[in-house]
Amino acid sequence: MIILALQDVRKSFGTHEVLKSVSFTLQEGERMGMVGVNGSGKSTLMKIIAGEETADAGSVNMQKGLRIGYLAQQGALTGEETVLETLESVFEPQRRMEAEMRALEQEMAEKGEDPEALRILGGKYDALTREFERSNGYGWRSTVQGVLAGLKLREFKDMKTGLLSGGERTRLCLGRMLLTEPDLLLLDEPTNHLDLKSIAWLEDYLAAFHGAVIVISHDRYFLDRVCGRMAELLMGSVETYTGNYSEYLEKRTEVYEIRMKAWKLQQKEIARQEAIIEMYRRFNKEKSIRIAESKQKRLDKIERLEKPQEEDTVRFRFETRRRTGDDVLITEGLSKGYGERILFRDLKMHVRAGDRIALIGDNGTGKSTLLKCLTGGEKPDAGVIRWGSGVDLGYYDQHQAGLHENKTVLDEVWDRFPRMEQYEVRGALGLFLFTGDDVFAPVSTLSGGEKGRVALTELMLRKDNVLLLDEPTNHLDMDSREVLEEALDGFPGTIIAVSHDRYFINRFADRVWVLDGQEIREYLGNYDSYYAKVSRDQEPDGSGPQQTRTALEKEKRKSREEEKRLREQRDRLKALEQEIAKAEGEAGSLEKELADPETWKDPDAAAETTRRYNALKAEIEKLYEQYDVLEGEL
Repeated sequence: MIILALQDVRKSFGTHEVLKSVSFTLQEGERMGMVGVNGSGKSTLMKIIAGEETADAGSVNMQKGLRIGYLAQQGALTGEETVLETLESVFEPQRRMEAEMRALEQEMAEKGEDPEALRILGGKYDALTREFERSNGYGWRSTVQGVLAGLKLREFKDMKTGLLSGGERTRLCLGRMLLTEPDLLLLDEPTNHLDLKSIAWLEDYLAAFHGAVIVISHDRYFLDRVCGRMAELLMGSVETYTGNYSEYLEKRTEVYEIRMKAWKLQQKEIARQEAIIEMYRRFNKEKSIRIAESKQKRLDKIERLEKPQEEDTVRFRFETRRRTGDDVLITEGLSKGYGERILFRDLKMHVRAGDRIALIGDNGTGKSTLLKCLTGGEKPDAGVIRWGSGVDLGYYDQHQAGLHENKTVLDEVWDRFPRMEQYEVRGALGLFLFTGDDVFAPVSTLSGGEKGRVALTELMLRKDNVLLLDEPTNHLDMDSREVLEEALDGFPGTIIAVSHDRYFINRFADRVWVLDGQEIREYLGNYDSYYAKVSRDQEPDGSGPQQTRTALEKEKRKSREEEKRLREQRDRLKALEQEIAKAEGEAGSLEKELADPETWKDPDAAAETTRRYNALKAEIEKLYEQYDVLEGEL
């Protein structure tokens, strides 16, 4: 069943026509990913569907009563409520029903000697109880706790939302929207500010979600796992493809080649017909002129195919000036913290020539800080950092803090490479799509993606043989990410990259380092290999950067202790499940008893039953809270 249909939607901002003719339909339960270069109009189209923008022309038709949940890149919060209050506000109807049930119980207790009043009140109570159960009245608190845990918000639950960081606010808005369970989810970059565990949780949540989803994302791995259909915004129009992101890439290439071949064949035929027409006209006789005019009319009636177009993409490659020695980097006892918060302690690392390492871990574990320590941008608290012979170190900062906001794009690059001629600098910038007057734009006016392209231009020109990359795919559009991966694929040097982009990690990495609990664990292979090993609870590969004999014994001891703790928690969870089932069974019996008008003929007995029921509900709520805490720790 079609729940959403767009027909010839158009939108302009001044003279800039963002959407020229967008048409597509969305089926019930369908999950569609939306991609396109930065500035192609994806977020604008999402806002039009959500009703926050109006189209200049065309129509947006929805199924009657369709409930939409829209997550913008920046969500709105009042700032005064706590995180827990924000999430619980979604269930205000259930809370009102619960209060009404308590009030009815009190009223039934007061009118225990009036059978007719009890009959009427009992009917109301019974209907309200069924509605309460149907709307997850007994389980919504558990659902809230699950979202808090899944989006790593549990530690902030009592914090005012006005004190949250931008990433924490986005996660909270995402959690609040998911709890509303709309018929259609509109998600604009939902994985921004999420670590890998939270992204995996969101993927599992969406897999179980019964409604439809339209998602804008640069996370290609996420699109592969979540979406069964793709829509590409290109030159103001939309093309849709069945399948996930990887399938879309293959089909897009096939469709482009087929259309280009058809266009070339038609152009060839048009040229042939025009040559024939011109030949007849040169004869300059009445009959030949009539033939030429007849052929021209037929040619004019041909439906001309438009030449297939693709957006410009970045084109570049990384080169090196020289080779490094076999040992590129050795650290011993490397430690760093801020006050009482220790990020990492006694790190032992050994990087060899040609290693391609993805450094991953939860937000806040110190990955970016570790790179800054290696580059000299931060001073470690303790430890030794030894770079090998012949190392030329290149560093990409995800925040582009090294760029000069007051300079133009041209001066920013030229000042770093003053021996180059202007045409050479402009040629390099042209590879990153800075052409014409673009090079005279101040750096301060650039978007995040454009600043990233300037930083990559400088990194390319340096020709370093060791690259430290901090979230290099952030702010880049899909095609630019693909080209970056191809450039790194041909890079002969050594790479250490911090990234949450699992698709990117799969493309470049031959080993994964996990910074967790103040230490590093090493896994050979790319992200998929790492994930498969973690899913099977396997040990890290090899000796790894931290795997001394003492460390191995310590890890085995910790592993045994962890297994014992997990066993005890699972046993406690089973016991809690049994306690909850028993308590809910008793509560159900008491509810039936309270719904029976006969119960209220004895006011004292009814009051005692009500007291027991309320005490039992309070006990069930405590059991659920214990269960949620234990489950979140597993």
